[in-house]
Amino acid sequence: MVRAATSRGQRNRVRIAQAAARLIAEHGLVDWSSAKRKACRELGLAENEALPGNDEIEQALRDYNTLFRADAQAASLREQRRLALDWMERLAPWHPLLIGGVAAGWATPHSEVRLELEAEDPKAVELSLINGAIDYQAGDLAHQSATQLVAGRGARTVRLVIVSPLQRRNRPRRDDDARLDAAQLRALLGAEPTSTG
Repeated sequence: MVRAATSRGQRNRVRIAQAAARLIAEHGLVDWSSAKRKACRELGLAENEALPGNDEIEQALRDYNTLFRADAQAASLREQRRLALDWMERLAPWHPLLIGGVAAGWATPHSEVRLELEAEDPKAVELSLINGAIDYQAGDLAHQSATQLVAGRGARTVRLVIVSPLQRRNRPRRDDDARLDAAQLRALLGAEPTSTG
């Protein structure tokens, strides 16, 4: 009986991950916790159902993109990566790393381009943006361990996550965390096909 309950719980986690991935990909939900809870409600599951982890959502997004929008996702990911490289070259003094879904490859058109910058003083980055006449604003301050800025306008915006050298060195790192420097990203873009047909 325990095995059947465990198997059913695992199937429900997969169903929730798939439904949450669809909500994220199609509707641009950025709060994954909210997407998981909404998926649970849509599936008619109990509120206390065990929810999938973010790694399961990432895999479900990869699967969703492969099944339903392979060509479109490849094209939008390439554009997001080109945008990231433009910003990385502009912000080279702060050793930018591309992080998140655009680096990992599961990004949707709604995913933000996220760059991690290394700076002892986040104000130095802000001053550089001001001197370059680049529009920016402070990012959402909730649950932040690093200064965040949103720079640029419209489709050319990026989220800048500014960490100190110590924070970067001591960051807990999962083996599957995707982080690309400019050279790696340039090589990846050079290896990608230039058109999707």
